[in-house]
Amino acid sequence: MRYFPVFLDMQAADVLIVGGGSVAERKWRLLERTPARITIVAPRLTDALQQVAEAGAIHWLSREFSPEDVRAQRLVIAATADAAVNEAVAAAARAVNIPVNVVDDRASCTAITPAIVERGDLLVAISSQGSSPVLARRVRERVERALPANLGAFIDVAARYRDRVREQLAPERVRTFWETLIDALWREGFVESDDALARRVERALAQAGDASATANGRVSLVGGGPGDPSLLTLRALRRLQDADVVLFDRLVNQELVDLARRDAERIHVGKRRDRHTVPQSQINALMVEHARAGRQVVRLKGGDPFIFGRGGEELADVVAAGITVEVVPGITAASGCAAYAGIPLTHRDHAQSCMFVTGHRKANGHLSLPWQAMAAPQQTLVVYMGLATLAEVCGQLIAHGLAPEHPCAMIESGTLRSQRVVSGTLDALPAQVEVAGLTGPALLVVGTVVTLRPDLAWFDMVAADA
Repeated sequence: MRYFPVFLDMQAADVLIVGGGSVAERKWRLLERTPARITIVAPRLTDALQQVAEAGAIHWLSREFSPEDVRAQRLVIAATADAAVNEAVAAAARAVNIPVNVVDDRASCTAITPAIVERGDLLVAISSQGSSPVLARRVRERVERALPANLGAFIDVAARYRDRVREQLAPERVRTFWETLIDALWREGFVESDDALARRVERALAQAGDASATANGRVSLVGGGPGDPSLLTLRALRRLQDADVVLFDRLVNQELVDLARRDAERIHVGKRRDRHTVPQSQINALMVEHARAGRQVVRLKGGDPFIFGRGGEELADVVAAGITVEVVPGITAASGCAAYAGIPLTHRDHAQSCMFVTGHRKANGHLSLPWQAMAAPQQTLVVYMGLATLAEVCGQLIAHGLAPEHPCAMIESGTLRSQRVVSGTLDALPAQVEVAGLTGPALLVVGTVVTLRPDLAWFDMVAADA
């Protein structure tokens, strides 16, 4: 480790930036969030820096750099476009042992600036030790997405209660108290207001003194999206990584299940068409059972829990059991698969409405659907689980008014690298799908929007280049 990570106190500190261009402006934007007194030495400034100088927020020395400028500074930054000037700044700072950062010249630096994630008083600094600043920024972006936005508010609340917790609890219980509280809030995304966070600390303190109090579990109905793990929402990822138990279906991409924390119990409740390995009532009972045992339960479902996912039934049973529950929406198959197939669900020249239906047969074997409404013109129709009933659906749509040559497409394994799309017409698609050997999971899209696919099939080009 060549560079030792350290945070400099900028209270009443003087910082020098040499340079007045866009690079210097970027450095100023980082430093202006601190209480440091900032001086810029440069003959000219960008418009933004000029305005800041005129407002008195920075001290501007409108001239060339002089070695004397570095004296009494806590940090010096060389940010000019002239390598000779930057090296002169670095030499002057090194001569008096003042940390100096030279933009894009690691060899001349005695200090480098990390990529920063800020949540109130919580600062996360990420550095590649100057070897790959772009990689450090990409890591920062991922950390930004992973950290709840309200962490800063919690830190403020925790600071107010810190002494009180130490006074009320035995020393060996203080760390456990904060760990338990933070873990619980993390699962919820720290979504409470400042006042609500304070009330949570109060309740946690009261429970900490009650030996009979038991931990409460939680059930999260999580939408896993159409398949591509990168389409998972941030909250869904947090719930998976905090879960004690994950219940998942057969059609959920295994890569999503693997995102759960390593020691989480994984329960496959694999429902197939016309055959449920685990009955729905038993799935609901399992969620309640594990939550009552104080566990964090994730019911991981493909797409969105409330769109043909029986999420409403599961939510009702968990609520009736008095268990804390939440629903984490996911990208439903219709929007995800259509987007990756290059088929807009709505388009002002083709479709002003969109209808979602399921092609799953009822227990009596009948396919009871609103055929007349489904065959409306200027509409996109999306049929979930429609592979087994494709011929019947196409025939009924023709019988109820759509032309045999009406465009349609079947999308298999949408959003995944294995995605396949068969485009055709209502009268021809069933035979085309059979020849192609599609086995599912698959989604049927009906509408003239399908004719846009040849020009908009962006994912086909990406997959071909991969």
